[in-house]
Amino acid sequence: MRVTEWRGGRRAWAPAALGLLALLTVSCDTGARRPASAARPTAPARVAAYDAGWRTGREILDSGGKGAAVREVVWGGCVRRSLTARPREVVDRDRGAWVLGCRHGVAGAGHRRPARPLTRREPDPGLLADFRSWAARHGAKDSASRATRVVLVHLGDRDYDVELTGAYDAGDRAAGAADLADAFAEWWDGDDGETGVAWNLLLLTPGGERLVTRDL
Repeated sequence: MRVTEWRGGRRAWAPAALGLLALLTVSCDTGARRPASAARPTAPARVAAYDAGWRTGREILDSGGKGAAVREVVWGGCVRRSLTARPREVVDRDRGAWVLGCRHGVAGAGHRRPARPLTRREPDPGLLADFRSWAARHGAKDSASRATRVVLVHLGDRDYDVELTGAYDAGDRAAGAADLADAFAEWWDGDDGETGVAWNLLLLTPGGERLVTRDL
C-alpha cells in the first residue's frame, strides 16, 4: 500500500544510519572548501540556507562535542531544529539545504554547499484519502473531515516532513486543530516504512500558516 511505502520510521533504519555520517557530502559542490560566511544578498536560496545551517551545526559541535553528531544526524535533531531556526526568511527558502549544512557542521565535515536546491514539495492526495478512511473506522471522522490536503516536503534524498492543510484559521490553535494533528499522527505511527524517514507533521491553515506540529 502506498502509505506503507512513504511512512517514515526511525526504528526501521536507525541502526544503519550511522553510515550517513560518512556520506554527508552527496550532491555538493566540489570547489574550494572554506569556512561559512554571511551569505550575500544575491546568493542562491540554497547557499544562504546551507551557510546558516552549517554555522548552527558548528555551534552545536563546539558546545556538545562529537556525540552531538549522532543526535543531530541519526536521530533527526537538525531536521527538528530547522522548524524553528532563524532567520526564517533564509531557512524557509530551502530548508533541506539548511538541514544538510547543519549536519555537515555538527559532523565536522567540510563546508560544501549543495549544487542544487534540496527541498521538494509533492502533493499526495492518496495519503489524505487513506487517512480519512482510517479515521472513519477509529472515531476520528469529524476531525479528518477538516483535512483538505497532504503534501510531502522532501528535505533531501531520504528525510521529509508531512504538511497537512486543515480548515482552521490562525485563531483555531486550540482543541480542533490539535485533535486533527493528533489523529493524523496516530494513524501515521501505525506503520514504519523503509523508503524514507518522516520526522514532523505540520498542520497548516488554508493560507499556509503553521498551526500545530507533531513528531512522526
